[in-house]
Formats: sequence, C-alpha cells, structure tokens
Amino acid sequence: MHISILFVPVLGALAQAGPIISRASSWPNAPFITSGRDMKNSLDETVVYAGVNWPGAADVMIPEGLQYQSVSTIMSKIKSLGMNVIRLTYAIEMIDDIYEGVGSSLKTAFIQALGETNGTKVLKEVLASNPTFTESTTRLEVFDAIAAEANTQQIYVHLDNHVSKGEWCCSHTDGNAWFGDIYFNVANWKRGLAFMANHAKSWPAFTSMSLRNELRTTANGTGDNWVSWYENMIPAGDGIHKANPSPLIFFSGLNYDTQLGTIVNGDDIGNGTSFSLSDHSYADQIVWELHNYANSATNCGDIEGSLRNQGYNAMEGDSAAVNTAPVVLTEFGFDQNSGSGSVYAQCIKKYLTTLPGGRGGWMQWVISGSYYIREGGQDKDETWGLLNHDWSDWRNQTATDYTKSFVNETLA
Repeated sequence: MHISILFVPVLGALAQAGPIISRASSWPNAPFITSGRDMKNSLDETVVYAGVNWPGAADVMIPEGLQYQSVSTIMSKIKSLGMNVIRLTYAIEMIDDIYEGVGSSLKTAFIQALGETNGTKVLKEVLASNPTFTESTTRLEVFDAIAAEANTQQIYVHLDNHVSKGEWCCSHTDGNAWFGDIYFNVANWKRGLAFMANHAKSWPAFTSMSLRNELRTTANGTGDNWVSWYENMIPAGDGIHKANPSPLIFFSGLNYDTQLGTIVNGDDIGNGTSFSLSDHSYADQIVWELHNYANSATNCGDIEGSLRNQGYNAMEGDSAAVNTAPVVLTEFGFDQNSGSGSVYAQCIKKYLTTLPGGRGGWMQWVISGSYYIREGGQDKDETWGLLNHDWSDWRNQTATDYTKSFVNETLA
C-alpha cells in the first residue's frame, strides 16, 4: 500500500476514490471476512477479486490444459495478467468416487473419459508436461498441486462446485440442474462440499468456496424456486462452515445464477419466509455471486439495470438491500477473437470499476484454450479462452489488453 499517515489530503482523496485494495506483503492474510459490501483480510484491508475460471469439473474431472503446459506455467500466465484469484471448478462425482473406492488415478480418469487409445496418449502428454505427476497420481492430488502453486505465486483459490456428474455445464437437460435432478443427489452434494472444505484446510491460498454453480430448472420444468433454494442452500452452507470455519461462502441464485434480488432484498420467498443474514452465525462470511452473459446487449444502461435488479444493489448502498454483502461476478466472458470491444465487455468493465463505494470483484470465463473433452468432442477448442489451443500464448492480444486493463483498474 502506498500510503503515509503524513499526508492527510492524500488519504482524503483515496477515501473518495474508493477503499484501499490489499496488496499486502504478508500473504494471504486469511481468513477473510465481510464488512458490508466489502471483503476484508485479517489486516482489515479490503480484498477485491480479479481473476479467471480454471475448469476442472468436466468428464475427466481434472483441471484442463495439463497435457499442453505445466501447472506452474499456467499459473504464471494467470499471474502475468496481474490477477489475484482462480475459480477452480470441480465435480461432486470426484468426491463420490473417493468415498466409493472407485479408481481416481490420472490413468483411470483419462482412459475412462477419452478411451484407451486417446486416454493413454493424453496421459503421457500430461506426465511429460508435469513430471512430478505419475500414472497413479489422483485427481485430488492434482488439485493439491494447483493450490500449492497458487500459494507460491500468491493467487487466491476459490473452489467452485460446478456440477455433480462430471460433464460440460450447463443446460436444463444435463441432469445437474436442480436439487434432486438425475445426477444431483443432495446428500452427496452436501457431503462433497464438506469434504472439499475440510480437505482445503491444508491449502494456504484457499480463501473462499461456492455452494453450487448455475442452479436452473430441470428438463421437466421443476425447480428454480426460492423455497427449495432456501431448504437446500442454507443447510449446505452450514455444513461447509462446520467442516471448515475459515472460508468465505458464496451463495448463487436462480436462473443460471442471474437472480439474487429476492434474497438480497429480504423479500418473502413464497412461503412467508425471508432470508436474513443475521440468522446465520457466519453472516460475516457470506458473499453473493452472480453471472452475466448479456453478450448481445446494445445499451450499457440495460446491463447495469439488470445487474442492479439481480442483486448488485447490495454494492450500491441501496436501502432496499437489507442483506448487504459483497457481490462477485464469478462468470462473464466473450469470444476472444471479437468480443472485447463489444458494448457488453466494455460495460461490465465500466460498471464493476465505478461502483459506488469501491470496485467489485470478478472472475472471467475462461483461461482454457481447449478442453480434454467437451460434449463428446475431444481436444475441443475454446474461442472464449484467454489462452490459445495449446495454452502456450494468449489467443488475441487485443482481448488480453482488455483483461489486463480490467485487472489494473480493479486492483489499482
């Protein structure tokens, strides 16, 4: 922090510009708590997330890209953008396999997902790029290695439960949509959250975790209502806190995590009940998360209005937001070849960096230049990926410049 108590006018100017963002040398200064609309570290400094999604929840259930680059190389690329956090996604199926004694080695994971020939080939590439791994290294040990490297490079780890069954997300018909859906076993989900919360105690860089990514209606139109949300999300949050009282807990909303206004505003959820932060012993560890993919927008005001109605009024000092807590945009993104100059991309950047009271946190989708497998297609290219297909360089320099600028303005 570039601050001196000798310069009161400078402090006044900084206070008007927004809260001081932590770049503390004694890292990570965890655990974090919340104070109103801000996240705070153990030094009472404001922490704002500016980072990227690193998927690890698809069919293989191993973080992507390791056949092309090492864990340290990928993390170094993220660090070179100035980012301070990764949203590391995982599938509950990974934990189910551990409990059921099902093989979860790299060899088994790749062959099961990609077939004997391609799985063996990709496994060899992963081991060549990451020589500390072996065929018997487990999925969870890969997550451990990523968390350790994040600590080395001083990048926070936010764990995200993306799906139950390991596969590409998301749709209404994928069986992962809502509590009790085909693959969404609620008991296993709660067990998996608690398992990961407890396991991550050994990760110094671990500072927060989510409950569930993009809740939505099922194929037959059930779900996506606040009563069921309340009945399931609250006990799951309680379970995380019991397993590990340290991490911030991110609560997502309805309709692909685009609706949290009812909870933020403390409205009746439909049965005479309303959410109140004060009901929870870990009230100062609750964070709201939202997603936005209004890529076709032609008017920034429309995006801003939607975000405000969806829960971002909690970041704007709105008196209606009786459950004020930090709001983090844990997913937004665009085609790296053409999207950085769009109204959408520019508006998201402007909105989050000019919020009343200080800047808002975000995690861009996605670092991946390609996937081991996506919806049946192996070695599938990702045009939204910040990195190119073999993860060796940035996909588009103009888009990279946008992201770097966004990071700088967020953390300045």
